[in-house]
Amino acid sequence: MSATRRQILARASALGAGIAFTGTLSELFTGTAAAQNLGHTGYGTLVPDPNGLLDLPEGFRYTVLSREGDQLRSGEGLVPSNHDGMAAFAGRGRRTHLVRNHENRATAKIPVPAVEGLTYDPAGKGGCTALTLDSRNRVLSERVAIAGTAVNCAGGHTPWGTWLTCEETEDKAGTNGYAKDHGFIFEVDPTDPHRTGAVPLTAMGRFQHEAIAVDPRNGVVYETEDAFLKPFGLFYRFLPDKPLGGTGSLRAGGRLQAMRVPGTPDLSTIQDTGAVFDGVEWVDVPDPLAASTPTRLQDYGPKGITHAQKLEGCYWSGSCVYFVSSFARSTDGSAADHYGQIWRYDPQRRRLTLVIVFGPATDVQLPGESPDNICLTPSGGLMVCEDGNGAQHVFGVTRGGEVYAMARGRQNIGTPDAPEWGEFAGVTFSPDGGTMYVNCYTPGTTFAVTGPWRR
Repeated sequence: MSATRRQILARASALGAGIAFTGTLSELFTGTAAAQNLGHTGYGTLVPDPNGLLDLPEGFRYTVLSREGDQLRSGEGLVPSNHDGMAAFAGRGRRTHLVRNHENRATAKIPVPAVEGLTYDPAGKGGCTALTLDSRNRVLSERVAIAGTAVNCAGGHTPWGTWLTCEETEDKAGTNGYAKDHGFIFEVDPTDPHRTGAVPLTAMGRFQHEAIAVDPRNGVVYETEDAFLKPFGLFYRFLPDKPLGGTGSLRAGGRLQAMRVPGTPDLSTIQDTGAVFDGVEWVDVPDPLAASTPTRLQDYGPKGITHAQKLEGCYWSGSCVYFVSSFARSTDGSAADHYGQIWRYDPQRRRLTLVIVFGPATDVQLPGESPDNICLTPSGGLMVCEDGNGAQHVFGVTRGGEVYAMARGRQNIGTPDAPEWGEFAGVTFSPDGGTMYVNCYTPGTTFAVTGPWRR
């Protein structure tokens, strides 16, 4: 589950953190196997790493799988910059396949190497790399999975075992030197990238994509739009012409729609958890390719459409889709302020419910910012990547609302060869639950963390 961006957990302490919210965290686990065994405590105090890379609780250890600037095992070039969203897939013989986004803009230090058959736009520096690991987390292969894209931030997995990587930009050809339009979703096969190639799923819309979630019952794809400044983004659904058709089926096209909540033009105005809206409507997007007008600005009729600032995380749980508004600020043009919302949409009832509202975190220096990536732990809690200033953490959240520090990245020690770690991103667990994989955004580094997760 990928969910939200920015900082809400901000206590740079090895002992814990503070977070304020209203609602019930168990709501987020509805329909998951982990809900039967939700974690209630953390794993203890962080132990300083003698190598100065990653502080973990006692009993846990890490392995560096991949570093920015190293040679890719495939020999295709260097490991690219800006490691972001990531997912783990089960392979044969207890192998694990990782697909890792690279949120590279035109100014990125190390681009994703162009590979024949896997490159969309030679001027694009973003894309994905794929790693194959054995049961002991030894890297068996590392290669380009897609190249020539731009600002690959998050995405989501499909029921048929592929990764949908999302471009968080809407730059058109001729902007930043690009030869082609950007702002699309691309499908990536974790085991054989040439099966999926570098084909934009144009019917799914061209806008500032963040994340997706697929309804496993009917193949409907839900999409978030991360628009920071007004006019804010929309929440979309894509009705595929070939639902649940497997790898490549989304290329067959379909219909893109935007969500309208009657009487609610801006979701930020809803502040109370448990608020329910029935009769949610879905309106066809007039021009999904946004040839002349961004999709969020198009004409949706006299009733208008529903906007929200910083729509980011999106995941499926039980019979509903959850999505996140990372924050809202009236100074940016939002109708109201909040520190983060998590919404649940029930397709069968056409019902939208506000289930979690975040408040200011302890010692927040930049209020109004929220977590980055979120995933379920094997014991059923949440693992949250921090995106803020100073020391960077991966935090855990128990069902009871306890927040604890799970990992802490290296801080700036004042030497050119030891820069400060950037945010954490892409947290995910191996299919067997025995390993947490997480990225440091910059300098790009991918870690495997093992230990007593089921404790």
